[in-house]
Amino acid sequence: MKPYILIVEDEASLITLLRYNLEKEGFEVGEAIDGDEALVMARERRPDLMVLDWILPSLAGIEVCRRLRRLPEIKNTPIIMLTARGEEADRIRGLDSGADDYIVKPFSPTELIARIRAVLRRLRPALADEAITYRDLKMDLVAHKVTRDGQIVHLGPTEFRLLRHFLEHPGRVFSREQLLDSVWGQDVYLESRTVDVHVRRLRQALNAGDRADLIRTVRSAGYSLDAS
Repeated sequence: MKPYILIVEDEASLITLLRYNLEKEGFEVGEAIDGDEALVMARERRPDLMVLDWILPSLAGIEVCRRLRRLPEIKNTPIIMLTARGEEADRIRGLDSGADDYIVKPFSPTELIARIRAVLRRLRPALADEAITYRDLKMDLVAHKVTRDGQIVHLGPTEFRLLRHFLEHPGRVFSREQLLDSVWGQDVYLESRTVDVHVRRLRQALNAGDRADLIRTVRSAGYSLDAS
C-alpha cells in the first residue's frame, strides 16, 4: 500500500500542486480544506502523515494539532506544519503543539517531499524502506516478494497487502472492520468474515513447514502480527 498523506490546506492552487507532486512520488493523497474536516477525515482513516497549514478556516492548524494529539487512535500521526510564520517563537509554538516538523512558506514541493520522507524514516521506518522485516520474515517492496527464513512465500495480491499492513504496524491489534478499510478500501463493501478467510490463507502460506505462527488472534478484537 502507498503511504497515505492528508493535506490540510485552504489554498486550492497549493493543494493541486502538492497532490500532483506527491502522487508522482508514489504517495496516496487526501485533502481537507479546513480544520474540522481534517479531524473528521483523520478519524475515518488514519493518515500515515498529515501536512497541516497553520492558518485555516474554522479551526487553526495549531489547534487541529493539539486536538489530534488528544485522540488515542490517531495521536501518533506524524505532522508537518506549513506556515508563513518564520520567527523562532512561532516555530517553537508549532513544535510544542505536537508537530514533528515545520516548513515555512514559500517552499518547493521537492523540499516538502524530502521532509516527508525524513519524518517517515524517523517515525514510521517501514513506510520509507524498500524492504520490511520482522523476525525471519522479509517483504521486498521493489521486487514484490516475500521470504521467510530465506524461503520464498507465495502470496496472492490480497494476502500481500494484508501482510504489508501488519508489517507496517507490528504488535498492533486490528479489528476486522479496520482491516477491511485499510486493506480493501473504504469504498468496498464486504462482510467482516472476508478478513478471516484471507488471514487463514496468509497463515497457511507463512506457516508452511511447521513454522511458528506470527499472526495472533485476539478474541473479540481482531488480529495482530505478534510472534510472542
